[in-house]
Amino acid sequence: MSVKLAFIGAGSTIFMKNIVGDMLHFPALRDARIALMDIDPQRLAESRMVAEKMIATMGTGASVEATTDRASALDGADFVVTAFQIGGYRPSTVIDFDIPKQYGLRQTIADTLGVGGIMRGLRTVPHLWAVAEDMARLCPDATLLQYVNPMAINTMALAERFPRLRQAGLCHSVQNTVEEIAHDLDVPSDDIRYRVAGVNHVAFFLRLEQQGRDLYPLLREGYRTGRLPKTPLQRPHCSNKVRYEVMEHLGYFCTESSEHLAEYVPWFIKDGREDIIAAMGIPLDEYPARCEIQMAEWAAQAKSLEAATGIEVKKSHEFAAEMMNAVVTDTPYVAYANLPNRGQIPQLPMGAAVETPALVDGNGVQPSVVTDIPPQLVALMRSQINVQELVVRALVEENLDHVYHAAYLDPHTAAELDLRQIRSLVTDLLVAHGDMLPAFARNRRAA
Repeated sequence: MSVKLAFIGAGSTIFMKNIVGDMLHFPALRDARIALMDIDPQRLAESRMVAEKMIATMGTGASVEATTDRASALDGADFVVTAFQIGGYRPSTVIDFDIPKQYGLRQTIADTLGVGGIMRGLRTVPHLWAVAEDMARLCPDATLLQYVNPMAINTMALAERFPRLRQAGLCHSVQNTVEEIAHDLDVPSDDIRYRVAGVNHVAFFLRLEQQGRDLYPLLREGYRTGRLPKTPLQRPHCSNKVRYEVMEHLGYFCTESSEHLAEYVPWFIKDGREDIIAAMGIPLDEYPARCEIQMAEWAAQAKSLEAATGIEVKKSHEFAAEMMNAVVTDTPYVAYANLPNRGQIPQLPMGAAVETPALVDGNGVQPSVVTDIPPQLVALMRSQINVQELVVRALVEENLDHVYHAAYLDPHTAAELDLRQIRSLVTDLLVAHGDMLPAFARNRRAA
C-alpha cells in the first residue's frame, strides 16, 4: 500500500508545492496518495492543478485528490501536514496590527509572541485540536507535521489535549539562518556545522563552525567593524542588525530573522525611539506588507502555472518529506523539531515546546538532549515560555483571565503599555475577532 499524505490547508499553494514536490524525489514516496484539503475551493483547485502538473513532470505514480472535507482527507493517512491560517490576512491579521497601533504598540510580524501571537494562538489551537481528534479516530498511527504559527503554543497545546499524538512542529528558521550566515561570511553553507537549541524562533546556535573553525569571532568582528550584516538573502528590503546586536550582548546568534526577533524582546521597538528603529532597520508592519505583495504575486503566478505544460520540481530545504522518507524507510535523518519538553532541555520547564535536533527513523521522531544552554539564553527563552504557557492554560481551562495574564507578561507589550492599557487592548482584540475565537473568549467585554 502506498503512503498517504493528508495536507490540511493545501490552499497555501506555494508551501504545498514545496512539500509535495519534495516527496516526489524519494522512491518510497513518489507513488504516494496525496489528499489536499482546504476550505477555499478556488485555492484548493489551484493547488490540485499544481500538484498534478508536478507529478506529470516527475513521471511518478502519485495520485491527488482535493476535498473540502477534512475527515475524508485524513482517513487512513500515514502523515498529516497542517499549514493554515485561521482568520486569514483579512480580517484577522489586519485586526492584530491595527488595534494595537491605536494604543501605540507597533509590531513587525505578530504571529508568534506579543498580542498578535496570543490572538493567533487563540484562533488556531481549537482547529488543530479538531484535526488531532479526527486523527485519533481516522488515522491514529499517523504523524502530524505541523507548520502553523504560533508554533510553540500550538505544539504545547496539542500535547496537553492529545498526549499520545505523534507530532512534530516544523520550521525553516534554522536552515534559513545557516544560509544567511554563509552569505554574510562568504562560506559554503554545506561546510557549516552547527548545534541549535531553544524555543521556536528564539533558539540559538550553540556551536557554529566551518571545518573545525569557530565562526563566532568572524561574526563579531564583522559586526563591530560594520562589514556585517550584509543585505539579507530572503528579504533584501529588511536588515539583519537586530540579530547581530543581540549576539553582541548575549553572545550567541538567534535562529529567527531580525524582523521577528525585534518584537519578542523589549529593547528595540520603543515609543519615541525612532532612532533605534531606524538604526536597526526594523520593518514595522512587515507582515501586512508582505501579505499584500504575496497576494498580488500569487494571482499572476497562478495564471502562469495554469498555462504551463510542466512545472519544474526543485527540492526545497523543508524537513517534512525528508522525515516522511526516514520513517517509511527506517533511514536515519536529523531534523530540527519542536516537541514537548520531556527532558531534552532540562534547563527549561517540562511540557514547554522546545526545539532541538531530533533523530528520525522507523521509530519516529526522537529528540536529542541538550544540557549546556548558557544561562542568559535560558532566561530569555523563559520570558517567551511564560507567555506561551499562559495562552495554553487559557485554552485548556477556558480561562479568559489567562489571556490577559499572557499579554501582561509579554516582553514587548509590557515595555510599552501599562496594565490598564494592556487590559483594554486585549479586550478590544477579543471583541474585534468575535466568532473567530473559541466560545469562552468570544465577544466578552471585561470590566
